[in-house]
Amino acid sequence: MAWRSALSKNLQELRIHLCQTSQGSAGARDFLLSSYAELKKANPTFPILVRECSGVEAKLVARYDFGVEEAVKIDGLGKADVSKQLEALVKRGEQMPRSTESEGAL
Repeated sequence: MAWRSALSKNLQELRIHLCQTSQGSAGARDFLLSSYAELKKANPTFPILVRECSGVEAKLVARYDFGVEEAVKIDGLGKADVSKQLEALVKRGEQMPRSTESEGAL
């Protein structure tokens, strides 16, 4: 689970879009309930934005340096699969170009 502490090093921001009631967002809600506190503890100043909207399709949106964003649909996935998708986004951030501000923060 070392990738969890790399969240703030490889990404600039994480947005989680989900519906409060839909079955498709159940995995995203379960992931948030079980992992949010741990993610914030490992990355206290990192912005994790939770966006709830009725009927929206669940997805993760990672923002990297230079405003590059990547979105992954997580609608219908379970808690473990949501975690794997987030891990993949974090690992992709290792390969992304970094701004001088980010390199100084490492």
